[in-house]
Amino acid sequence: MEKQKLNSLELAWLIRRHGIEMTHLSKGSHIASILSVADIIGVLYADIINVFPDNPKSPDRDYFILSKGHAGAAVYVALAERGFFNRQILKTHYQNGSVLSGHVSHKNVPGVDASTGSLGHGLSYAVGIALALQKQGRNNKVYVVIGDGECDEGSVWEAAMSAVNFKLSNLVAIVDANGMQSDGRSCDIMKNDLAAIWQGFGWDVRVVADGHDVGQIYNALVSPARPDTPVVLISKTIKGKGISFMENNADWHHSRLSDAQYKSALAELGGKTE
Repeated sequence: MEKQKLNSLELAWLIRRHGIEMTHLSKGSHIASILSVADIIGVLYADIINVFPDNPKSPDRDYFILSKGHAGAAVYVALAERGFFNRQILKTHYQNGSVLSGHVSHKNVPGVDASTGSLGHGLSYAVGIALALQKQGRNNKVYVVIGDGECDEGSVWEAAMSAVNFKLSNLVAIVDANGMQSDGRSCDIMKNDLAAIWQGFGWDVRVVADGHDVGQIYNALVSPARPDTPVVLISKTIKGKGISFMENNADWHHSRLSDAQYKSALAELGGKTE
């Protein structure tokens, strides 16, 4: 049976809390990416996406693709907290024998629609699902979260063209625009005005000035869209949001928490150490 529904703020906090523990226990990385996307995933899974924990493959479900698959722990937490699987499994994340791989995987994980990790492919996958649903006359929506660094990939723009060409009004993309990627600041690697580019391709563009304000995210998602047009949110976030020594620090794309840093991070979130 589905657990009592969480609100988006609660779910975003749990994503940060579990995410810090999961990456620390596994000695994994990408914690800063998990933190930047937490509020987006929190709003989607608390308030927007139609999901069915008792029937994950329900034909009535909406589809979700995390194109920036390295932040997969955020999705695993959302699914566990919504009742898709026991939250204790989260503690096995990225460890030998676990179903919860470091990059999000659909294999043996109920509620995950696609394995991702190689950047630049998630939007193409989402376009394919949205086109199939359109041809079948179904009303399901398809949501995809993309990194701003990932938007350096040409395949993203091929998919963006296709979505407009096929008038995929059932498709919503969200760019986690945290301004950082693995090698540094996104603007130093490739200067892009993302809102202008997506608008130039013909998308219905909504800029979320504070991508950690769940109200702004929600309002941008539910605002009426132009007919026959896919929607994209450019959600301006902070890499490492919520942990002061991680915020806007590209080193935390790969870095791992020491025991002392782990305790400090939990203290900032208001959690207790174990």
